[in-house]
Amino acid sequence: MSVSAAAETPNDAEARDHRYTSVAIVLHWVIALAILGMIGLGWYMGDLPNDNPAKEGLYQLHKSIGITILLLTIARILWRVMNPPPEDAEGLTGWEKRLSHWVHVGFYVLMLAMPLSGWLLVSISYDFKIPTVLYGTVSWPDLPFVSWLANDIGHVVVENIHSKLAYVAFALLALHVAGAVKHEIGGEEGVLKRMLPGLFGKTAGPRAPSRGALTAFGSALALFAVVAAIPALAQGGGPKADLTAGGEATDLNWELDENAENTLAFSGLYESATYDGTFGDWNARIAFYPDDLEASHVTVYVDLSSAIASKKLYTDSLKGAEWLDSGNVHTAVVELGNFQPAEADVEWGTPYIADAALTLKGTTVTTPFQFQLEIEGDTARMEGTTTLSRSALDVGMQSDPGADWIADEVTVSVNLTATRIAD
Repeated sequence: MSVSAAAETPNDAEARDHRYTSVAIVLHWVIALAILGMIGLGWYMGDLPNDNPAKEGLYQLHKSIGITILLLTIARILWRVMNPPPEDAEGLTGWEKRLSHWVHVGFYVLMLAMPLSGWLLVSISYDFKIPTVLYGTVSWPDLPFVSWLANDIGHVVVENIHSKLAYVAFALLALHVAGAVKHEIGGEEGVLKRMLPGLFGKTAGPRAPSRGALTAFGSALALFAVVAAIPALAQGGGPKADLTAGGEATDLNWELDENAENTLAFSGLYESATYDGTFGDWNARIAFYPDDLEASHVTVYVDLSSAIASKKLYTDSLKGAEWLDSGNVHTAVVELGNFQPAEADVEWGTPYIADAALTLKGTTVTTPFQFQLEIEGDTARMEGTTTLSRSALDVGMQSDPGADWIADEVTVSVNLTATRIAD
């Protein structure tokens, strides 16, 4: 027998035998507080009007915490399997043991059902589709194979189940707390010291030995990594945009300078606040003759999947079918023609105006494009802007057909440097 074992009193050993592990205690309280906070947050969000600008961030936070609870619950279940809880307290009757057992089972079912039903609810939303971005950083996909529930009836049923689970949580909590208090003030052995952290001196030590941390938390992290990788794999698995379409035009006399900072940007208003973004991958085929504007023409090819907005949530939203639908429609095409001199006050260069015909998702809209151009030797510098209408292009019209949240007008700006093609 070791010195430490010899020095151990029977009460010390008994206390540890009836004590949950430190990991189990931490997971218990973190998940419990998270669930209660989520219920309060859910009710608070439900009372906010739809036009409240805080609602977007709160919904994303609600979804983020929900997925966190799901992953922590998986880790907790695995930890419990590898580190069985202590025996029932002495003095419990048979019906008390059975009730305690089923209350614990109910909590584990609830800890899985609440986040899973919320995930399902988000996945079957069809009239107002907003992607999930965990903590503003990690894209989280919808559940697969649930499209058959994406209708009025399915949405109402799942929404009611998800919201009513809050009352189940309070019922289980009432039984759980009542039982714990009863065993503390009754004649049985108290149970609070098993789960309350650090309140009972030596008896607050964890049961020994504990094992399986790598398996429990590693499995939860592995699941998180696999699911989080799905959006990136899905986005990268389709055909790429063709930015060289149109064949070899013999009259092209300019090409984009690959060493310059050429930008194609967009901006607009969301809830009276400005959002902006850029397309990272695009190309222009330029035939521009200042002395022969009638013969000038420019074609711009834009890789829709390269759109990056000021928030990752907006970037993910743009990929959706009702927005740019970049998973199916890979390229937008802009044809510039009918170039004319313009009368405008510009700080540098010469002002021009042209007709810009944008083709997106099978719809073509023509709008004036005003720009200024400066040519010095074999280098040309251009800046220009135009305004597009979301409704005319059928972009985002399912979620916001009346432009109640997102303004209908989108400003597109171009800044490029081109070099002359040698004859």
